[in-house]
Amino acid sequence: MKIKENPDKEVVKTIRQGLEMTGGYCPCRLERTPENKCMCEEFRAQIADPNFEGFCHCYLYYKEK
Repeated sequence: MKIKENPDKEVVKTIRQGLEMTGGYCPCRLERTPENKCMCEEFRAQIADPNFEGFCHCYLYYKEK
């Protein structure tokens, strides 16, 4: 298993700017809850799944098998 950033540098730049503006909360989510703090709870659960491969909700991170 390997976690890496999206290879599209423009996407990474946009998401990082959003994270900065929201205080580290996923800029793709409306609610500012602990579950939505980057790296969000949803993606941490996906990481724990050995069969999951793909991007997090906002496309900042990618999990490889």
